[in-house]
Amino acid sequence: MNSQIVVTGMGIVSPLGCGVEQVWSRLLAGQSGIGSIERFNNEDFPVQIAGFVPDIDADPKAGLDEASIVSVKERKKIDLFTLFALAAAEEALNQANWHPESPEDQAATATIIATGIGGLPTITAAQTLLQTKGFKRLSPFVAPAFLANMAAGVLSIRHQFKGPIGCPITACAAGIQAIGDGMRLINSGEAEVALVGGTEGCIDPLSLASFNAMRALSTRNEAPTEASRPFDKDRDGFVMGEGAGLLVIETMSHAIARGATPLAILSGYGTSADAFHVTAGPADGAGGASAISQAISRAELDIQDIGYINAHATSTPVGDQAEVAALRKVFGDYLQNIPISSTKSAIGHLLGAAGGIESIFSILALRDGILPPTLNLHQPDDNLSDLDLVPRNAVKSSARHALCNGLGFGGVNAALVVNLIGS
Repeated sequence: MNSQIVVTGMGIVSPLGCGVEQVWSRLLAGQSGIGSIERFNNEDFPVQIAGFVPDIDADPKAGLDEASIVSVKERKKIDLFTLFALAAAEEALNQANWHPESPEDQAATATIIATGIGGLPTITAAQTLLQTKGFKRLSPFVAPAFLANMAAGVLSIRHQFKGPIGCPITACAAGIQAIGDGMRLINSGEAEVALVGGTEGCIDPLSLASFNAMRALSTRNEAPTEASRPFDKDRDGFVMGEGAGLLVIETMSHAIARGATPLAILSGYGTSADAFHVTAGPADGAGGASAISQAISRAELDIQDIGYINAHATSTPVGDQAEVAALRKVFGDYLQNIPISSTKSAIGHLLGAAGGIESIFSILALRDGILPPTLNLHQPDDNLSDLDLVPRNAVKSSARHALCNGLGFGGVNAALVVNLIGS
């Protein structure tokens, strides 16, 4: 019998700001973190919008205070995705009060930090420098900075976590897979505590141009806050976001023994492959349905127990439909009774970081008895009209179990079930 795994710490860096409680309150208030791109010049480019993490100057209440996370010297050695992970980890570890000093506790702590792309801005900047200034100008820290596993590596070094270390890079399902990997390590006895989740910092001309070439990004440049509109008939693609969502997880017995406060239970995890297409899932959602069914089964729940679904729904015309098809395959007609919302409507799509942040939102929804809205949803697709998609405004809820989905290029699917303590 697997041990009961609980969350004891959470940390968020997002386009709505930094800090779990501040971001959550803004999300429930219907605020959007999407705006015009100002970090680099792209005036001739069709995509002019993204979800950037605000700095402390732009957002004194919840902006990222980079100087409090790393020194100027250290910042030059890491990419943005690692910086975001460091900030989110600090909040999560402080809430969990997990700062192991004994060799035994350090060896029992795993670090599993996902990313979809890794240090792309470091790569593109280095390539420009190589072409304009020559190879002698490249820093010896370029390669270490862009490696996808470096967020996990830097966190492990900073906090002296000497247990298993890993980095799922399974596109947009990576954040949930990192949580699932951490659950497995704890259940197998390889770790007692794990820092898990995802981070992403790849809003860059190359990534935007690449996704634009696929016609995957919204070009609603004149109305940034209205651009991310999952399930809406008028959606035209996703909005790229950045940030990190990390959790500290451990067994219930370990948390109680050390005096930690369990925040939620991670009761079920499932993952599967579509084996269908590199960028699109099957229209019937069979692969996603498999992951969802596994997660519910391992949670030892019935479909009627699920009271809220935080959908992966990115706002692409095809993707939203495929996910709903997967949900209908699992839940059948009962799906009409389950509120479903997509928090990407407020923060955009954070790729490999999406699952980490959305898992935290799912936990908070259960904790506070209130479901975050799907912003900009005015007219859902005709075949979605029977569903409760929580349009535009947060709603009260008595849900005790929530499902969080993650779907990614390459045909990867992941699903996580979270429970209120005592459920």
